[in-house]
Amino acid sequence: MKVKYLHTMVRVADLDATMRFFSLLGLRETGRIDNDKGRFSLIFMAAPGDEAAPVELTFNWDGDEGLPSDSRHFGHLAYEVEDIYAMCQHLMDNGVTINRPPRDGHMAFVRSPDNVSVELLQAGERLPPQEPWASMENTGHW
Repeated sequence: MKVKYLHTMVRVADLDATMRFFSLLGLRETGRIDNDKGRFSLIFMAAPGDEAAPVELTFNWDGDEGLPSDSRHFGHLAYEVEDIYAMCQHLMDNGVTINRPPRDGHMAFVRSPDNVSVELLQAGERLPPQEPWASMENTGHW
C-alpha cells in the first residue's frame, strides 16, 4: 500500500499572528480556501522549494473555543534550517520566545501564537556551541 504525505493541519485562533510567525520561519502562503458556507479558511504555507510539505492553518471565522490551551498534544512541527543561530536570533529580534535554545548547535524549540510547538533543526552537522545560546536557559515548555 502506497502512502504519500500531504500536510499537517493545526487550528489557529489569530490567523494574522500565526501567518506572521510562520513567515518569520521563511514559509510562504501556497494556497488558500475560504469556505463561506462553513465559515472557515484553510491557508497552506510551505518553505520555498518544499511546497509538497505544507502546514495547513485552519481558521474558524466565528472563533474556536474548542482550541486547547496547549496544542502540544499532537506533537510538533519540525523544520530544517540553514543556520540555527541566525534563525533563532531572527525570531528573537521579532518578539518570538526561544523556549529551548540551540545550546547544542543542533536543535531549538519555539511556539506559535496558537501554542503550537515548532522544532528547528540545524541542516547538516551541528554548529559549534556559541553564546548567548550555550548558556541560555529554557523558557516555558516546548
